[in-house]
Amino acid sequence: MDDFRRRPVNKVAPQPAPQPGMTPQARASQQLPVTTPVLAQPPVTSHQPQPIHHSETPPKMTKKKRIIIGVSGLIVIIIAAIAALFVWYMIQLRPVNAGNTDRTLITIASGTTPDEIARDLKDKGLIRSPTAFMWYTKLSHTQNLLQAGTYRLSPSESTQQIVDHLNKGLVDTFKITFLPGATVMQNKKVFLDVGYKQSNIDAAFSATYDSPLFVGKPASADLEGYIWGDTYEVGADATVSQILQKAFDEYNKNVQDNNLVAQFQSHGLSLYEGITLASIIQREASGTNNDDAQIAQVFYKRLGLNMPLGSDVTYQYIADKLGVPRDPNLDSPYNTRRYAGLPPGPISTPGIKALLAVAQPASGDYLYFLSGDDGVTYFANTLEEHNQNIANHCKVKCSSL
Repeated sequence: MDDFRRRPVNKVAPQPAPQPGMTPQARASQQLPVTTPVLAQPPVTSHQPQPIHHSETPPKMTKKKRIIIGVSGLIVIIIAAIAALFVWYMIQLRPVNAGNTDRTLITIASGTTPDEIARDLKDKGLIRSPTAFMWYTKLSHTQNLLQAGTYRLSPSESTQQIVDHLNKGLVDTFKITFLPGATVMQNKKVFLDVGYKQSNIDAAFSATYDSPLFVGKPASADLEGYIWGDTYEVGADATVSQILQKAFDEYNKNVQDNNLVAQFQSHGLSLYEGITLASIIQREASGTNNDDAQIAQVFYKRLGLNMPLGSDVTYQYIADKLGVPRDPNLDSPYNTRRYAGLPPGPISTPGIKALLAVAQPASGDYLYFLSGDDGVTYFANTLEEHNQNIANHCKVKCSSL
């Protein structure tokens, strides 16, 4: 009983008795509300619920994996370096200047090391890199095959071509050309252009040579007029003096074959004087109209009359040689406008046509000639005719004299 009495009892408020005559709605409104227990609510805050972030720690890289990545990166770097080195190597083997076909003289003495050869080639502008040269000869097993000798090499050749050249060890030959009508100054430049040193050229041109060609030539005269115009093929080891000797020998052969000494003498000229007169004709003739012999006739007539030859090319020659302006009034025995007779010596190397013109001049009685603006040589018997030729055919050329 005691437990029963202790139970909690829900107490209900007493309801008022309904009044007689009340409607059901009135009776319902008269009832008191029933009190119900109210459950406690959690406290409300003004903050919205925040998402929960879960922090994930990446797994640690293993030592093996780090090693693999490191080695892979190193391999990539090595491959890139090798590729760059290969590209550099191939570039260094290319010609220094593919468009320059000039030949440079190089002499490799016996006992010269490959490294010394490489440096010499570099110094002469024939290879790009001594290092690439050494690598190539090592890789191609040609380093010990480089042979001593004299070679003429070009910057248009690749390192491979130059090495092949040196391995063959053959004495090179080359061609050198002197032109008819050229002067000593011009022929010296020919030697310089093919690779000879200026000091060697000057020494050779100052040397004394033994040849029948020089009979009658004054000891004080230089080699003007004596370097026969032709193309010569000579060994790469040929000296300037040896090449000049070939030119003298060829010259003398033409003199002998055409009996020039005797024919010059028939006109009262020595060999030296005949060469001098021919050198003037060489520079005066047009070269295309076979006027050499007729010009020789004019000069012979003037010499016979003790008149100045009046050749413009003579004062032009000496002015150029002295490095002074070309002046028709230049005071020099080479100026045949001012001085009668032949100049002291040749003004160029004559060709065979000019030499034969002196030996066999044309017939005629002309006393004047001029080269017209059209390249044609016009002849005249009198000064009046000559002046008319100037007016008609030499407006440009003659105005600049």
